[in-house]
Amino acid sequence: MTMFTLNNCPICDSNNFKPIISCKDFTVSLNTFNIVECKNCSFLFTNPRPSNNDLPSFYKSINYISHSDTKKGIISQIYHLVRKYTLNQKLKLLNSHVDFGNLLDYGCGTGMFLKQAVAKGWSSLGIEPDKGAREMANSDKHLAYSNKEELNTANPLITFNAITLWHVLEHITDLHESLNFFKQKLNKNGILIIAVPNFKSYDSKYYKEFWAAYDLPRHLYHFESKTICQLMYKHGFKLKQTYPMRFDSFYVSMLSEKYSFGRINYLKSFLLGLRSNLKAKNPADYSSVIYIFNHA
Repeated sequence: MTMFTLNNCPICDSNNFKPIISCKDFTVSLNTFNIVECKNCSFLFTNPRPSNNDLPSFYKSINYISHSDTKKGIISQIYHLVRKYTLNQKLKLLNSHVDFGNLLDYGCGTGMFLKQAVAKGWSSLGIEPDKGAREMANSDKHLAYSNKEELNTANPLITFNAITLWHVLEHITDLHESLNFFKQKLNKNGILIIAVPNFKSYDSKYYKEFWAAYDLPRHLYHFESKTICQLMYKHGFKLKQTYPMRFDSFYVSMLSEKYSFGRINYLKSFLLGLRSNLKAKNPADYSSVIYIFNHA
C-alpha cells in the first residue's frame, strides 16, 4: 500500500500540524491511521492517507452498506429500516428550500435517494465512482455517472437547482476541484446540501478512537461547524441553515460499541445515542449535521 502525505492544510495552506488521534480501520484492513490538526485553523484531516490508487480497496467490504446495500446482520437491518424514513425527510428538507428542478446527488451510492427524488418529480442525476454501487443505481435507468467529467460530456450545459452530498464530502480526494465544480454547476438561487459527521459531538468524545464516524481511512476530512464554513466560504458559499441528523448518534453508537468491545450492547448504544442528542445545544452539536449552503 502506498501512502500519500498532505504537506499543507486543505483549508488555510499551513504546513504546521499536530497529531490528534490514531484509529484502527475496523471495516477492511485492520490497519491504524492518524488524524492531524492544523495549528493555524484547527482543521482535522487524515494524514498520511492511502494513495488515490489504493483508496478504493478500502471500500471493498460487504459491511460498507452504502455501496453493497447488504441486509445481513442486525446493524444493516436497522440501517435499512431507518433509511426508509430518512429518505422522505431528506426530500421534505430539500423541497422546503427550493422548488422542483434539476438535482445532482454527488456520491449517490446505490441510488436510493436518487430514485426517491425521481419518483417525487425531480429531474435527477448522480455521480458515483464505485462501479458496483453505480450499477445498482443504474439498474432501472441510466441515472448515475462515474465522475464529473463523464457527466459534463453527456450534459455539458446542465446546471442544478440543488446538489446534495449525504455523508460524501469527507470522502472526496479532489476536494477543491469538486467544490469549484459545485460552484459552477449550482444555479444562482440553488442550494448545496452537505451532511457530515461532527467530531465535536458527545458520542465522538465518549468513544474517542473507537468512534465509528472517524471511519479511517475512508474519511479523509473531519468537520465541525467552524471549519466546514471556512472551507465553503473559501469556495464562494455561505451558510444558510443547519439541521441535526438525530438518528446518526444511535447508529454510530452501535458500531462504536462493536469496535470497542467486539459486540454490541444495544441498550447502552441507545442510551448513549439519546444522551448525545440531549446534550446537543443546537443543530451543529449533533453526531451528524446537515449544512445548507448557497452562493455567497
